[in-house]
Amino acid sequence: MRTAFIHQLLEEARANPAIFLLVGDLGYSVVEPFAEAFPDRFLNVGIAEQNMTGIAAGLAMEGYNVFTYSIGNFPTLRCMEQIRYDVCYHELSVKIVAVGGGYAYGPLGASHHTTEDIAMLRSIPNMRVCAPGDPAETKAATAYFAHTQGPGYLRLGKAGEPLVHTNAITDITKLQKVMDGEETAVLTTGGVLALAKNHIQSHQLKWGLYSVPFIKPIDFSGIGDVCRTYHTIYTIEEHQRFAGFGSAVLETINELYRQKHIQSFPQVCCIGIEDLFVSFAGSQEYLREMAGVKLP
Repeated sequence: MRTAFIHQLLEEARANPAIFLLVGDLGYSVVEPFAEAFPDRFLNVGIAEQNMTGIAAGLAMEGYNVFTYSIGNFPTLRCMEQIRYDVCYHELSVKIVAVGGGYAYGPLGASHHTTEDIAMLRSIPNMRVCAPGDPAETKAATAYFAHTQGPGYLRLGKAGEPLVHTNAITDITKLQKVMDGEETAVLTTGGVLALAKNHIQSHQLKWGLYSVPFIKPIDFSGIGDVCRTYHTIYTIEEHQRFAGFGSAVLETINELYRQKHIQSFPQVCCIGIEDLFVSFAGSQEYLREMAGVKLP
């Protein structure tokens, strides 16, 4: 995903002189093409992510559309105060890009496990939250944020995520249908999209599959269409089960039912990380299994 992100950002920067990229002393072998093409719109601020967010806010106040880029928790949880007051309160065009969502940096331990970010960032006013599921969604999301004013959060995987979508994505803010099904649908966000698809296919399940890249604002009408089509819905995310993507879906379904857009409330099962830290090292696949991020 990170390669898809930087390639798309390069395209956007060629057309838009307001695009600016800040990194927190990482991204080697990834961000160099941008730094070489636009040295006057690139800055490595060092291992100082809170300062990076403050710099981004200042650049945004001067008219730039700024992207900050670092590993998982570092541009997000470490910078919550700066994100809330400097960026979101002033509705500045700062797009926070976290690479390695979930357990992508699993062997490095809990400090690098990005598992609470969606819950925290979606609760801040003015913040848009997006977790693309594959490289195609990543490119579409990057283009969207490059053309959008105001704060945004882009949660990426690390590298090697398979391409799931074969057709061009026309509107990244909407649900992305991957597979039709009968009675049961799976809604995913972020890098577990391929995991869910492989599970459905390998078990020969007649389940529908939808990727939901935008958690905030969520596709209200798209969720309604799923509720009218399927009796059972699974949500799955590589994130704490509480207050994350599944919670956002449940909130949306409740509002759809309250407003009488749907006549019945489907059975919903939210799959995510239980209320725990994983205190041992391992691959992303191993940690997903241990944390319960798997479909039945």
